[in-house]
Amino acid sequence: MVIGMKKRLIAALLAGMMLVQTTACGNSTSGTVGTVDNTETMSESGTEADTEKEGDEVTALSLMQQVNTAEENVIDDNYRTYYEVFVYSFYDSDGDGIGDLKGLTENLDYINDGDPETDTDLGCNGIWLMPIMPSTTYHKYDVTDYEAIDPAYGTMDDFTTLVDECHKRGINVIIDFVMNHTSSQHEWFQTAYQYLQGLPKGAEPDASECPYVDYYNFSKEKLGGYYPVEGTDWYYEGQFWSEMPDLNWDNEMLKTEFEQIVQFWLDLGVDGFRLDAVKEFYSGADEKNIAVLTWFNDMVKSKKEDAYLVGEAWNDYNVYAKYYQSGMDSFFDFTFADKDGIIADTVKGINGASAYGKSLVNTQELYGSYSDTYIDAPFYTNHDMARSAGYYSGDYSEAQTKLGNAMNLLMSGSAFLYYGEELGMKGSGKDENKRAPMYWSTDADATGMCDGPKDMDDIKMKYGSLEEQENDGNSIYNFVKQTIALRNEYPVIARGKVAFDEGISDDTVCVIRKTCDEGQLTLVFNTSEKAQTVDFRKSALGATEDRKYPLQIAGELLTGTEAAVLDEEQLTIPAYSVVVLE
Repeated sequence: MVIGMKKRLIAALLAGMMLVQTTACGNSTSGTVGTVDNTETMSESGTEADTEKEGDEVTALSLMQQVNTAEENVIDDNYRTYYEVFVYSFYDSDGDGIGDLKGLTENLDYINDGDPETDTDLGCNGIWLMPIMPSTTYHKYDVTDYEAIDPAYGTMDDFTTLVDECHKRGINVIIDFVMNHTSSQHEWFQTAYQYLQGLPKGAEPDASECPYVDYYNFSKEKLGGYYPVEGTDWYYEGQFWSEMPDLNWDNEMLKTEFEQIVQFWLDLGVDGFRLDAVKEFYSGADEKNIAVLTWFNDMVKSKKEDAYLVGEAWNDYNVYAKYYQSGMDSFFDFTFADKDGIIADTVKGINGASAYGKSLVNTQELYGSYSDTYIDAPFYTNHDMARSAGYYSGDYSEAQTKLGNAMNLLMSGSAFLYYGEELGMKGSGKDENKRAPMYWSTDADATGMCDGPKDMDDIKMKYGSLEEQENDGNSIYNFVKQTIALRNEYPVIARGKVAFDEGISDDTVCVIRKTCDEGQLTLVFNTSEKAQTVDFRKSALGATEDRKYPLQIAGELLTGTEAAVLDEEQLTIPAYSVVVLE
């Protein structure tokens, strides 16, 4: 181990000498941030070869591994790194073309093998399962039975085995919970529908005769998003689709039903719930939605104090910030996500790099004004959004794809990664395209490969499959793994309060400091296609109380084969890269 450490130190020093030598040739570093136009890479100069055994290729991964050497320090709480899984498209264990729970269980070691000494897993310590309950559709957001597993996915025994195996590996499991609506084929709705059809003309429904008639929103007035009950003058609400009738959250019996359903899943070992479409319980009525969530949060936490609850309130952050009044742990941070969110716009240069740091502070203050226990839920893409590999084009698109993932995974809170994003999978347009089969192999007939949704278009992937990327030190996959490894090594990344260093940030570089009980780190993001030099003597945050600022490089995320160099108080950071200082 000592010999290995010496080799890493020598390699870092040699790489640093090369960069300092290169940046000294005609490049000014007198300003706060200076551009370093390195037209000759280290690999071209031959210096990289000196840092490795003869014949070994120098890659972004080999350079990162020389620096990212801290031990894993994962805290068992609700600040986690979640992997969103669409079971249907993940891994098929029985050859029917549909992913299943057994297939996911067989591949848990891909997500996290539970052994901190290995580096073959992604390192995620949470899984969000998209709906797994019986349904009439492939996506399963129209539930027909809240206390069962869809037969296409397996059995309840398969589910409990999955949960047990996850817990053995330190993985928490949250399940998608659809409370805004049921399937039109759900027994509750079928009973109410048939009851209304059987009423004498002019008679009013009586909940004492049919309690389920009050579980939904029936009306004799045809309002927006309402559909007819055939053979009657009644209509029912279904804002998403005629086959997804909306539930009536004014009904106390309905709440009792869901309290029992929650207990059912908690008894099976789930660690929490992802709540679908929480702003649509009462469309356009935020305060009433918050009241439902307050009830739900209090009810769940009374049963399992440490249950994790995250809600989908797809809206502007000024709207969903208010939802933290409910006491819910998290709401997805839509402001940073999608092709035109803060992350993508920053990486594309539409916003300057400083916009990212300012937004982190602004949202932190906003959410904190509603709750002092909130846990942000940053995400970059999900099953309703185009995949991020399609956000970028041109010579730097792969580097931009990598950096965007890092900017998401390095945010405070519980970060979410959509399956396949670590491979740079593509998928846009119709929803089915965004839920394409996990790209284990380029061979569609390889073991475990899924067919995907039947209406999915043919998708030509931009980057390689896992088979191709896992041994490629310059791949998106290995970049994302290193990002998650840093998140697991430094608890302050997930838990730290953010301060934006305006003094040394600009349109190309964003510098933030994170602080919490677990420590303090500085993160530097270069969102440009050229290396930049950051002069910390001009920092707006200044030195720490007892230590020189900055201290040393604790981690780096590289999209190419140039390493970062810290020369006293000046940091040279390569293009589209991130450096962590402690």
